[in-house]
Amino acid sequence: MDRLSTLAQAAIAPPGISSPAEWQTRIDLAACYQLAARFGWDDGIYTHISAAVPGEPGHYLINPFGFRFDEVRASNLVKVDRNGNIVCRSQHTVNRAGFALHGAVHAARHDAACVMHLHNPNGIAVGMQKAGLQPLTPYALRFHGQLAYHDYEGLEMSPAEQARLTAGLGQRPAMLLRNHGSLTVGRTIAEAFVLMETLDKACQLQLLAQSACMPLRQPSEAVCLKAHLELVGDGAPEGRLEWPALLRKLDATNPSYRT
Repeated sequence: MDRLSTLAQAAIAPPGISSPAEWQTRIDLAACYQLAARFGWDDGIYTHISAAVPGEPGHYLINPFGFRFDEVRASNLVKVDRNGNIVCRSQHTVNRAGFALHGAVHAARHDAACVMHLHNPNGIAVGMQKAGLQPLTPYALRFHGQLAYHDYEGLEMSPAEQARLTAGLGQRPAMLLRNHGSLTVGRTIAEAFVLMETLDKACQLQLLAQSACMPLRQPSEAVCLKAHLELVGDGAPEGRLEWPALLRKLDATNPSYRT
């Protein structure tokens, strides 16, 4: 982004925004919420996508509680600390219990610029299956050997469960929460979104193939490993090319996420 664009965005940012970098993060996170709604991943006013505030260790942005994903704007995102306490003036509240998972992952993973947790039907359905996600498609092979699982323990997430979840996640980019939903961790907001899209497609295609009630053919382990390495590439954050295209889609129809 050039200096003129940065200054322009800083000028339209509401009072209390600490930096142009925070305002850009707000724009990208609001876009992520609205894109998730378009993909049908929202669950009423529940589930969350969080982002770390640049230059403010221990501070994060989260959606205002009671808002649908398609209502999230850059300006109405709420800034909270590790425990979900609001740390800047806001007319909105947050779902502190819902933020517990996000706060735990952000604290355990310093590379987590964005944590995306959804109750997407495809992820829930595959997470119910004992064998979990199978190496049936290139989408699934992106996560070959890198997908974590966490057993369902109820609605409230205790500190002990937070520790179990983050230990199980380790440095992996994604997790299926059994009987519950899915989780991706991105070094950028774009990466978290693209990882979620890939995981959701992998789950969707597995369910579609299983619905035919026919034997399924899996690639050999050698092919799975080869394809995974090809898909991961040089290890740079994913979504660099996809994200501008996704934003163009939003801008063409409803650019309100930028306000």
